[in-house]
Amino acid sequence: MSAPRLVLASASPRRRQLLQQLGLAVEVRPADVDESALPGERPGDHVERLARAKAEAVAATESNALVIGGDTVVVLDGEILTKPAEDHDAVAMLLRLQGREHRVATGVAVAASEGRTVSAVVSAAVRFRPFDRALAEAYVATGEPADKAGAYGIQGYGSVLVEEVRGDYFAVMGLPVARVVVLLEELGYRYAFGRLEGRSDER
Repeated sequence: MSAPRLVLASASPRRRQLLQQLGLAVEVRPADVDESALPGERPGDHVERLARAKAEAVAATESNALVIGGDTVVVLDGEILTKPAEDHDAVAMLLRLQGREHRVATGVAVAASEGRTVSAVVSAAVRFRPFDRALAEAYVATGEPADKAGAYGIQGYGSVLVEEVRGDYFAVMGLPVARVVVLLEELGYRYAFGRLEGRSDER
């Protein structure tokens, strides 16, 4: 069978770039989903639920498509840190994270337009080096933290804040690419280094 269109249910340029770096043509259709956490919801459950909701919302409007949804949070002391609302929120988040280790959890889901969805959660531990308010404010002034969970981007200027990563670096970026490939395989499609191939049901 031929591979369907690949659609990204996210406006994140990092997720789009990661898929494009795999040589995959991807259409962008951001999902309109309430990202609020449910009372008592654990971080892993939260990101997986939202990833599935985003993928399924867009898949319901598309035909012959595989839709990828993702959601990422930073977790510190059991608290979910999402995107900062204002610059001062970003500075406050960064000062809480400096000199400490936190966890990044990314949920990813792939929804087929015929109705099946597969999903997973991938986490990594990130340790920030110590830094002061002046550095945090200078980083926030670049504008990079504005749309990022935990107020930093590990692949950009924010890389200078990071002392150590244990786990999937791409999960910290927002899209664990190896797990995406596994989920596509679960739906019957194979990544062939630069393209997505359909796979017959015969083994």
